[in-house]
Amino acid sequence: MELQDYLRVFRKNWLVLLVLSLLGAGLGLAYAQLATPTYSASARVFVSTSGATTAADLQQGNTFTQQRVKTYAELVTTAAVLQPTIDSLNLNTSVAKLRGQVSASAPLNTTVINVTVAHTDAVFAATLATETANQLIDVVEQIETTNVLAGSPVRLTVVQEAEVPSAPTSPKKALSVALGLIVGMGLGVAIALVRAALDTKIRNEKDVERLTDLPVLGGIVFDPKAKERPLIVHEDSASPRAENFRTLRTNLQFLDAGRRERAFVVTSAVPGEGKSTTTANLAIALAQAGAKVLLVGADLRKPKMAHYMGIEGSVGLTDVLIGRVELTDALQRWGRTDLFLLPSGQIPPNPSELLGSALMDDLIARLNKDFDVVLYDAPPLLPVTDAAVLARLVGGCLVLVASGRTTSPELETALATLENVDAPVSGVVLTMLPTRGPDAYGYGRYGYAYHQESPR
Repeated sequence: MELQDYLRVFRKNWLVLLVLSLLGAGLGLAYAQLATPTYSASARVFVSTSGATTAADLQQGNTFTQQRVKTYAELVTTAAVLQPTIDSLNLNTSVAKLRGQVSASAPLNTTVINVTVAHTDAVFAATLATETANQLIDVVEQIETTNVLAGSPVRLTVVQEAEVPSAPTSPKKALSVALGLIVGMGLGVAIALVRAALDTKIRNEKDVERLTDLPVLGGIVFDPKAKERPLIVHEDSASPRAENFRTLRTNLQFLDAGRRERAFVVTSAVPGEGKSTTTANLAIALAQAGAKVLLVGADLRKPKMAHYMGIEGSVGLTDVLIGRVELTDALQRWGRTDLFLLPSGQIPPNPSELLGSALMDDLIARLNKDFDVVLYDAPPLLPVTDAAVLARLVGGCLVLVASGRTTSPELETALATLENVDAPVSGVVLTMLPTRGPDAYGYGRYGYAYHQESPR
């Protein structure tokens, strides 16, 4: 995925990201408010050597104490120090429990030991830190005293008693809120990426390009009133959707330059992808450009072309194929344009066999001679084989893909169906593209976004 793809995923899931981020920040704030505050107090112990009279002795003594100081710091959490501390303060606890509250550190290249106590009682924390430091002094003196008369060569002194802290060290509200915000946002990002990985629906041109090398010939934006005005090129030629069909018309003129015939089967993977309306509007757009166009209702199972074009469809393709009527008698001119219609006619019991017959092959050759462009409105590919059979004879096929409806496996299966019968695919057309949101369609893929229509 490219950066633009990640941004699109995050835009699509912005509400999830926002809710989880705010929830994480709220939980962090709640924890900071409800958690018991902990106070930290530290006492400082200075370590030195006794008996030094010269500079060399002082230097040697300083080196000695720096080597020893870390060892002394380790003694702070031992029973030798903590048990006397418990006895001195009359504490009702054990060495093991107290060890979790006491710690010691020795800053690098120093002879200072910091004895630190963390507790929910600020006064007790200061008292315990100071007493532990004092007990450390006694223990070190006992350990280091090898000669009673000479005494200990090392001297430990409490140079700073622990002060009662005025503010707790934890929890910190700002830190808790920040951590909660980060955790919530991270969870939101993870959910967004998982949703994107599991989403198999095709939504834009890049999704198509990941599946096939076929050219994307154009995109048709979604129109919520498509059922009320299916022939948008005729009814509202200035609309953005009508412009989409004109763009598709232009791209179609440059398609398959080495192929003489301008005949295409228009199909889709599954029903409901706008196949019939797209074919009808494309035919009108081609006729408006001056081409002699024939629109053939090749869906012999659930024909819709006659209904959309507002013509009588009881006599048509099937009647011509079986010799019931002549082709010239079945053709209907649409208005005063050079657009002619050949409806499906009577629904036969064997559509696939009829569309793949030698009679159909002869008719296709005749239509290619009589018309500049012939468009066949065919059934979807996955439910039936009609479109694949017809595409093999016609020699060109446009596969429609509905944005947010068709899945990747469906498109792959549809293209495989055409490949299995050696039916050439001319290109892919995206339909029902949203006009707003992260998947919004830019007109002509040049960055002009439509905002006149509502997205799907």
